[in-house]
Amino acid sequence: MSSDIISLNLVEALDKLENKEISAQELTDAYISSAQENERLNAFVTQTFDLARDQAKASDTRRAKGEALPLDGIPIANKDLFCTNGIKTTAGSNILNGFVPTYESTVTQKLLDAGVVTLGKLNMDEFAMGSANTTSHFGPVINPWRSQSAPDKNLVPGGSSGGSAAVIAARMALGATGTDTGGSIRQPASFCGITGIKPTYGRCSRWGIVAFASSLDQAGIFARTIDDTAILLRTISGHDLKDSTSVRQEVPDFQALAQGNVKGLK
Repeated sequence: MSSDIISLNLVEALDKLENKEISAQELTDAYISSAQENERLNAFVTQTFDLARDQAKASDTRRAKGEALPLDGIPIANKDLFCTNGIKTTAGSNILNGFVPTYESTVTQKLLDAGVVTLGKLNMDEFAMGSANTTSHFGPVINPWRSQSAPDKNLVPGGSSGGSAAVIAARMALGATGTDTGGSIRQPASFCGITGIKPTYGRCSRWGIVAFASSLDQAGIFARTIDDTAILLRTISGHDLKDSTSVRQEVPDFQALAQGNVKGLK
């Protein structure tokens, strides 16, 4: 049953939740089991499984009352560069190993407001400085994929958002946040064979993200499919008064815009 559940992409999982074919608690437990089975990948630095179960229970209650939120019950995880209220935030560094924010980043708050279940914080290159996820204080993240010519050799997942890419590729979450300054979403997405997007600068608020290079940093999303990524991107996008660089522009339906043939587009 767990393997069947984690085979669903985000769009399919939402459909089954809405039709009450599965519950948020079943979906969450399946992903917690997957995360526990894949601990060798070292993708998580902080697991919030008890919180996730509580959130999933609350999600099922809302759905039973007909008050479901847009992403109610969808298990995600956050790159440990996003400040999360009451949850340790390290940016992959021992310098911040005891830092527990008393506030929530705008991006992660938007996801919480949409009803997601949060599984934990994800490993990354220290302060986002790296491209292979080998500089983290917590050790390197391992790519779930293996080389056919050297199956016993560990491969890097790309960086700095290597933990975010690895949890999607290994089916330990349905979505994950990341940040991209010079390729830190796009490269790990490519290395791990999943979908990742760095939005246009200003589309998503940077407030509550530990800065690397503020004039280039941008929050973004990892997921399995273009549709999944579009849904999550729409959720985290929008103007934020707390970020003077965020754009005052209407957020379109990215999923609708992603339909059709891209042949010939450059």
